[in-house]
Amino acid sequence: MELHTMHEQLSERLQEHTLVSATISQPRLKSNEIKRVKLKPVEIKNDYFIQFEYQYEHVLKHENLSIENALKKLESLFEEFRQALFQFTEEKIQIQLSKKFKVSWKAEQTATKSAELSHNRKKQYLLEDGIAYPFLVRLGVQSPDGKVKKQKYDKFRQINRFIEFIDDALVHLPKDRTVRILDFGSGKSYLTFALYHYLRIEKGLDLRVTGLDLKKEVIEECQRIAEDLEYDQLEFLVGDINDYNEESAVDMVVTLHACDVATDMALSRAVKWNAKVILSVPCCQHELNSQIAAPELGIMLQNGLIKERFSALATDSIRAELLSLVGYETQLVEFIDIEHTPKNILIRAYQTGKKPAPGQFERYKAFTQLLSAKPFLENELKELL
Repeated sequence: MELHTMHEQLSERLQEHTLVSATISQPRLKSNEIKRVKLKPVEIKNDYFIQFEYQYEHVLKHENLSIENALKKLESLFEEFRQALFQFTEEKIQIQLSKKFKVSWKAEQTATKSAELSHNRKKQYLLEDGIAYPFLVRLGVQSPDGKVKKQKYDKFRQINRFIEFIDDALVHLPKDRTVRILDFGSGKSYLTFALYHYLRIEKGLDLRVTGLDLKKEVIEECQRIAEDLEYDQLEFLVGDINDYNEESAVDMVVTLHACDVATDMALSRAVKWNAKVILSVPCCQHELNSQIAAPELGIMLQNGLIKERFSALATDSIRAELLSLVGYETQLVEFIDIEHTPKNILIRAYQTGKKPAPGQFERYKAFTQLLSAKPFLENELKELL
C-alpha cells in the first residue's frame, strides 16, 4: 500500500467517527523527544474531537484536534514513527512503515466496540457509579444502593483517577509471589482502600498492604474498617517514614501529600527497597524555596507567589530527574486533587534499570547549580548516582 492510500483509508474511517483508540509508536530517530502517541475520541461542548496524548520521556501532554487538524497531525506523525495500531468500532488495523515509507496494512474484524460520544455520556470509570463497593459505602462515598453521594463525587473521581494509575502499573508488579505495598502518610486512607480493593478483589492479586500515618485516631479507625471488611492483607500502623525499618524489599510505594522533604524520604526509601512502582503526590515543597538564588531568574523570583510555584515545579522536576538517573522511567502527570489546589502533580516512576543518557547527569547538575539547590533527595541517593 502507498502512503497516500493509507492516509485516505484512515481519513475515511476517522470522518465516520468510528475510532475507539489508537497508539502510534517506534520513532524513527532515537533522538525524537516524543516516544509514543495515543489517540481517542472526545466530545467537547457537543463537538467531536480526537485527543492526542504525547508521551515524552518524563511528561505527558494532551491536544484536542478537529478531524481536519487530526488528519494533518497524523500525516506529520507518520513521517516520524514506524508503527501504529488503530482500533475502530468493528475493525483493528496494524500499520508498519518501512525505511522508505512503504506501508504494511493488516486489518481484521473484531467484536463491536463502542465509540459513541453522546453529550450526556457518562465517563467510564474503573469503579462504576451505581455499583455498591463495600469500602466506598463504609467510607461514606456511596449510599448502600451504590449511588455516589453528591457531596462526594469529587472524591469518587479522585479515587477513580488513582485507580487508573494503579491499573497502568499492573504490568510492573510481580505475578509469582505476594506483592508488597506501602502507603506512607495514608491519612483517612480512601486511596489505600481503593488500591487494596482493585488489586485484591477486582484483579485477584496476592498482596500485603500497609498504611502508615502519625495520627493514632485515624489509623485506629482505618484498621477497624479493614477488619470489618475482612481485608485480611491490609493493615494500618502508627508511624513515621523515618522510623519504619520493617522491610528489606517493597514492590510499590505510595506517598500522597507527604509534606516537604517527607516526600523525598519516601522516594529514597522506595529506591533503596528496589520498588518496582512509585506513585507520589508531593505537598508544600519548602526546601528549594529557601535555597534558591538565581540572578538570571530574578524577574520571576522577585514575586513571592511566582517563586513559590516555580520552586514547587522545579522541586518535582528535580525529583523526577533523580529517579530517572537511578534507573526509573519517570513521568510527571496530572492528578485530580479533591481540595482543588495546585498540588495536583503525581510523580509516577517504574523501575526499568535504564541507564542515564549521555550527559544527563551533567545537565541535572547544571540545573541545580543554576538554582543554587542542594536537594535532600540527591544527598539521600548519592551512593547510587
